[in-house]
Amino acid sequence: MKVMKGIILGSAAMFVGAGAQAADLPVKAKAIEYVKICSLYGAGFYYIPGTDTCIKLGGYLRADAVLGSSSDFDAPSSGAPGAQNRLSNYYETLARQDLKIDTRTATEYGVVRTFYEGVFTWRTGTYSGAGTTGVNGATSYTTSTAAQVAGGSLGVYYAFIQFAGFTLGKAESQFRTPWAQYPANNFELPGSGWDPVNQVTYTADFGQGITASFSAQDQVQNYTTNVWNVSGATAAGLATGAYGANDIGGSRAPDLVAMLRVDQAWGLFQASVAAHDNHAAYYGADETTGHPGDKWGWAGQLAVSIKNLPTGAGDSINLTGVYANGASRYVFQDYMSTTFAMYGGSGAAGAYQSLGIAGVADTVFVTGKGQELTTSYGFNGGYTHNWDPYWNTSIFGAWAAVRYNGTAKGYVCGAFVANLALSSGAGGCNPDFNYAVVGTKTAWTPVKNLTFTGELAYLMLDQKYAGGSTVTMPLQSGIAKPAAVYELKDQNSLVLLLRAQRNF
Repeated sequence: MKVMKGIILGSAAMFVGAGAQAADLPVKAKAIEYVKICSLYGAGFYYIPGTDTCIKLGGYLRADAVLGSSSDFDAPSSGAPGAQNRLSNYYETLARQDLKIDTRTATEYGVVRTFYEGVFTWRTGTYSGAGTTGVNGATSYTTSTAAQVAGGSLGVYYAFIQFAGFTLGKAESQFRTPWAQYPANNFELPGSGWDPVNQVTYTADFGQGITASFSAQDQVQNYTTNVWNVSGATAAGLATGAYGANDIGGSRAPDLVAMLRVDQAWGLFQASVAAHDNHAAYYGADETTGHPGDKWGWAGQLAVSIKNLPTGAGDSINLTGVYANGASRYVFQDYMSTTFAMYGGSGAAGAYQSLGIAGVADTVFVTGKGQELTTSYGFNGGYTHNWDPYWNTSIFGAWAAVRYNGTAKGYVCGAFVANLALSSGAGGCNPDFNYAVVGTKTAWTPVKNLTFTGELAYLMLDQKYAGGSTVTMPLQSGIAKPAAVYELKDQNSLVLLLRAQRNF
């Protein structure tokens, strides 16, 4: 036993000695870089290790449920939602993860900034009719993107560089106000829109909160509604509010935007103006058919925000007014539809149902003639009152109008008579319309950056076809509407939005 004990102790001593000798060898330790707070640009910024660039990560996770619509933030104003039948969703759901990446580096020319914001979204789809003579009652699932059921969709909101007063890339339009179509709400309202757009912008800072921006921005999609060739109107298109064949040509010039803003402790004042080139394609199927000449439209906007109201700490009022001629997207922003077909009940003799039809265009024309610019205008506004640090309530509203000139009305009404057998009551045919929304929102923030919201919005579509007017509609299998006579009549809808959102 004593021999065994000696062997064990001797072996242990050998290992300890070997370990001590190994520890004595010179070894170069790896450098350790700790993430350091960057206090130059506000809370939340950190230095990227090994660089002098500061980075901030943020975003939100949102869950929505919308009752009374098949759209996340919009009214049931067209397609299956507007049909108000068994194909219309009684509710819509959405889940979204937003990620923001903000980097800033101090240089001899000033701060170089990059900003990216992207979202991963999953939302409920809708069903449309696929019924034909041989297959009755069939439906198909429709979504805004492929593989929506399992995969969702990726959206890129912002992706821009700022340097020496210039902004390059996808950023908010310099025309829009800080609140855009959301003066005190989440529901979509008319007015200069939020959706960012590719641009080249120079911003001059005069101090005292006064800035001016001059911008050339992409007009395609975000800032174009429709350029209708009414000669190409069809019964199927007119039934959805499309007053002709959409005949937008390739881009020739960006939208030119100028903005002046005064941002003070009391609030904000802003004036914006934009010029928009309307470039149509061809009258017919090929180059030999000819085309109308380009026509420039424009839009102007005035906006004011008033803060620190005597009604309560943090209370605010936001107001925006917009006027456009040949640039309707600056009034009917791109989250809104530009064609409306809303169905309802009817008491008119011989009518199957009632229908509100409306359409928004930048211009309209017929084969062989020039473009006729469309006039649109409107406002939005909202008031927010804070009951305490946890609860606030707002009221909001918007009103917008579309007006076609006499020549354009003749084109559109001729298409209605020829394709839908329009029968006008006293006062005749008039494609002008008004669009209005009123609503209220209440939000509860039980803990910082977690908010639960309930929002109620009421939409009114005020079409101007004379009382007693009817149209004879073709079969619309996509929304299960039969070929029948429909009374043209004003329509409305009520939508409830419920939201939970966690910001970080």
